[in-house]
Amino acid sequence: MRRAIILAVFLALGAVVLLAPWPSPAPPTTGREVVIHARQYAYTPGVVRVSQGERITMVLEAEDVTHGLYVDGYGVDLVAVPGRPARASFVADREGKFRLRCSKVCGSLHPFMLGELIVEPNGPWWRAVGVTILTAAGTVTYLIAGRTGARQEVRS
Repeated sequence: MRRAIILAVFLALGAVVLLAPWPSPAPPTTGREVVIHARQYAYTPGVVRVSQGERITMVLEAEDVTHGLYVDGYGVDLVAVPGRPARASFVADREGKFRLRCSKVCGSLHPFMLGELIVEPNGPWWRAVGVTILTAAGTVTYLIAGRTGARQEVRS
């Protein structure tokens, strides 16, 4: 009976780890291309969300004048002229928020041309870690309960 209860508890915990909603989708295994359009004085999209460990290819397309895109913390610097997009690839290996800044003077409001790169934790990897830990703990607990139950049967 004890073993059945232990098994049910760990199965329920495993279901919670696997099925609980996660804030970000799983990253594609081949990486992702993010196209950023630059025009005076904004980036579209202004916020880019990626998963930690994901390979990102950023493509900067200038719509009106020459624009730059510098990603703080990663050292990525792109310069695009209208009609000639620029691209760079990198691995988003650090979790956090990183500023996107225009690195070429594009007009009077140039200093305010900002965006944001948000690198979120890698959800599927952490789910796998959680399930592995639960499986190990459940197996040990199940075996210990079986041993304890066998000793009690021998004594009685």
